Amino acid sequence: MSSSSNAHVIKTVLPTPPPAADVLLRQVRAAVEDLKAKDVVEIDVRGKTSVCDFLLIASGTSTRHVKSIADEAVKKVKELDVMPLGVEGEREAEWVLVDLGDVVLHVMLPRVREFYALERLWTVGDQPPEHADAD
Repeated sequence: MSSSSNAHVIKTVLPTPPPAADVLLRQVRAAVEDLKAKDVVEIDVRGKTSVCDFLLIASGTSTRHVKSIADEAVKKVKELDVMPLGVEGEREAEWVLVDLGDVVLHVMLPRVREFYALERLWTVGDQPPEHADAD
């Protein structure tokens, strides 16, 4: 080969690894706490689903509050170079779901949250059954 032929070099940048699930969870929790979300619940769903590791469920006091909480969570995770995989329900803002991969955030109006009862759905079987004491 002649030394005059120049190879074209393509430089690629490997994506930075995503933050660990617990780091992402802390960032989302900080966002919902900053905007005074109500009744914040974290549910560890590892071993129950392969979709995510943690669910964070919170309530907002109005549709504007629900949307603001979800927007703040998206803003906070962008600080970690994380882009949401999807955000659903922003228009109506009665229930906004923010899919961040390992963490999924659900922000709901209280009546919507009560109706769908996600906490109950995802924690069935986690606690030992309660037995009434027989006299």
